[in-house]
Amino acid sequence: MAQSMMLYWGSGSPPCWRVMIALEEKMLQGYNHKLLSFEKKEHKSEEVKALNPRAELPTFKHGDIVVNESFAACLYLESAFKSQGTRLIPDDPAEQALVYQRVFETNNLQQKMYDVAFYDHVPEGERHESALKRNKESLIAELKLWDGYLEKMGKGSYLAGKNFTMADVVCFPVIAYFPRLHCPRERCPRLMEYYEMLKDRPSIKASWPPHWLEKPEGPDTLKNL
Repeated sequence: MAQSMMLYWGSGSPPCWRVMIALEEKMLQGYNHKLLSFEKKEHKSEEVKALNPRAELPTFKHGDIVVNESFAACLYLESAFKSQGTRLIPDDPAEQALVYQRVFETNNLQQKMYDVAFYDHVPEGERHESALKRNKESLIAELKLWDGYLEKMGKGSYLAGKNFTMADVVCFPVIAYFPRLHCPRERCPRLMEYYEMLKDRPSIKASWPPHWLEKPEGPDTLKNL
């Protein structure tokens, strides 16, 4: 089945990484894939545009089905291969609700991390110290929320309870940026414990961004958070 799949991806992209983790968890190793360079703008190629008019990554195709949004691709894989590999969405409606809540909340954490970590991508004439300060305050508040979630769950918990779920698939690639970009551990001690607990999980190790393996530490853009 995996042989009929094609994934276009970029190294270090949380949206791409989460789809790769989902593929590993659903035991779909052996899928076709093509690593593209963001720097060289390879994701803007006609090959990608033919499947994804937004020319963004990930771009995912399974047979005649094309799913390009990373959350949608992950949910599709769980639905199409429900009985295979790790069960990522529980049957119980209450448990399911919490998984979905954390999945979609990940957008907040991801965007607020981007707004600080990649602030230098803002055109130089539009950068303001006051804006960066606001972005940092917003990210600090967001990290407190997530640390609180894990505190409430108890030591050794995953994001939505005692089992590894879609919430972890979707959110781990964002959380992995915090230690990489030198975020002070005291800003999110529970999240850092969670990171340490998950970083050696087989699906995560198998899909670890190749350029992170070559250069384990990134810039210190979160050092002064």
